Amino acid sequence: MSAVRHRLLAAAATVPLLIGALGACGYGSEAKKDTSSGVAPKGAKTDGLDQVKIGFFGNTTHATPLIGLQKGLFQKELGGTAVKSSVFNAGPAEIEALNSDAIDIGWIGPSPSINGYAKSHGKSLKIISGSASGGVSLVVNPKKIKSLNDLKGKTIATPQLGNTQDVALLNYLAEKGYKVDATTGKGDVTVQRTDNKVTPTAFEQGSIDGAWVPEPTASKLVAQGGKTILDEKKLWKDGKFVITNVIVSQKFLKEHPKAVEAVLRASVKTNAWIRTHPAEAKKALNAKLADPQIAGKALPENVIDPAFRNIDVTDDPLAATLQQEADHAVKAGLLKAPDLKGIYDLTLLNKVLKSEGKQPVDDAGLGSK
Repeated sequence: MSAVRHRLLAAAATVPLLIGALGACGYGSEAKKDTSSGVAPKGAKTDGLDQVKIGFFGNTTHATPLIGLQKGLFQKELGGTAVKSSVFNAGPAEIEALNSDAIDIGWIGPSPSINGYAKSHGKSLKIISGSASGGVSLVVNPKKIKSLNDLKGKTIATPQLGNTQDVALLNYLAEKGYKVDATTGKGDVTVQRTDNKVTPTAFEQGSIDGAWVPEPTASKLVAQGGKTILDEKKLWKDGKFVITNVIVSQKFLKEHPKAVEAVLRASVKTNAWIRTHPAEAKKALNAKLADPQIAGKALPENVIDPAFRNIDVTDDPLAATLQQEADHAVKAGLLKAPDLKGIYDLTLLNKVLKSEGKQPVDDAGLGSK
């Protein structure tokens, strides 16, 4: 995107509903990488399929697929059907892969889910499960910003124009009375769109005063001497808001419901294991991140510990918060009001939850039309 400008132009071309790019969590827009293990699966094929293609990001907000793959839980549920996994760095690229059948199921943020659904007029995808909540913070240079009252005249980074954290910051600033042009980021507070890979360097060099970012970037900044002055959880009811959910191609859902159910069963079991084995889960996550085809190296303890702790895995898609995030984007002028009715299909998830002795989850009135 220059490197940033290139990313914004690429995303904007993919997502015309927005004034600018609408990324997932702002991790750039590099091409996906094939992370298949090449190990032949054992057992009967699910739905007669040779493989199920899943996509996700190589970061801590996508703990469910990373840990589930590391522990072999997805392969176990799919039996003789191989899991083919691909890692992405941006939401638009993952949506494009889903639309072109390069992947069948994906873990992704709320903003690209909303935009992918709206752009296709409700025909491309369904959200079929939650995956993670929280894990987003405003981290600042404590020498420049002492409190939330010191933001005027400062430069705060977000991952990408129109992405989930960008919308959250713009909404927060507006509610506090600050005037900011959503497109340019200029105003009482300067909102500077910066790739998460670049943000720690920009923070260290002093070109930004703080950043509203997801994990593990937030914890990386704290490790560099930054101070968390706001955990986004504090802005949401019960401290919960969707940061990652699970989407599926509508075509794949219709043709291979048993395979979708198997993936959801693995997701639910992985989340349950994470909650009951947090120390082991953290190690499994870091081990998977170290895979050269994922992130390439493990995170140091002073980053992985808080980054993992700040994420809450969840089967509940927290549908009401998805609608709120869409409303915030519309209010900021970054998104035309989308009709989200039908974006969720939680039928198979609730079937799995019932079989596991868990309570069903709600679609907040945004279920099938």
